Amino acid sequence: MATSLVLLLAGCGEAGARAGQVTTPATGARFDYQLGGAHLPADGVQVVVRDRTAEPAHDGYPVCYVNAFQTQPGATELPADLLLRDDGALVEDPDWPGEHLLDVSTAARRERLAERVGGWLTGCAADGFAAVELDNLDSWTRSGGRLDRADAAAMARLLVDRAHAAGLAVAQKNAPELAGTGLGFDFAVVEDCGAYDECTTFTDAYDVVLDVEYTDEGFAAACGVAGLSVQRRDLAVSVPGDPAYVAEWCPAS
Repeated sequence: MATSLVLLLAGCGEAGARAGQVTTPATGARFDYQLGGAHLPADGVQVVVRDRTAEPAHDGYPVCYVNAFQTQPGATELPADLLLRDDGALVEDPDWPGEHLLDVSTAARRERLAERVGGWLTGCAADGFAAVELDNLDSWTRSGGRLDRADAAAMARLLVDRAHAAGLAVAQKNAPELAGTGLGFDFAVVEDCGAYDECTTFTDAYDVVLDVEYTDEGFAAACGVAGLSVQRRDLAVSVPGDPAYVAEWCPAS
């Protein structure tokens, strides 16, 4: 990232003061959630979230999406013994076929996973991203009791340290139970906090909260929360030109 951009963002809030003087987006900044494919951001967008395999946006504040607690469908990047199992069968996210939970149940496994996932984080930094979003922090809630909140928190601390060492700010993703618990996160990226009436849990804990809503009702509710950056997206987070594409912001201009 250019030095001028780092200096520009340095005034965005005290939450960014971490290892390597990482920076956060401005409170209320318009953002674009582009996990379904990179595309030209809409006018006024200041923050762009893209998958770690995509090129970061060249203008504004780029955030790197990393599936840090589950696998991507079809991925074979992690050793089989680091995937959570139930009597030998892989434990799968019930809502996302092909995504298997990582086994963060022991300190030894967490250390090995932190080395692997930490490599993805340093890759984000090398590519020019300013921050990382660690997805599926809440995967313990889908583990059938094989993982717990303490496991997730311990893994999160390791990854936050790795990201900060690489000069990246770190966004908490969902998991309202862990908001404000001192894990070292700098800001938050959340989904459907309006739909589930969870937005103030995050805004009470962080100066900067980026919220993606997938329903009109949730969008309307989230738009009433002060200081929250809100984007309405389609569930597939598709690209412009796709019939399913939806992208709205509040305020509208």
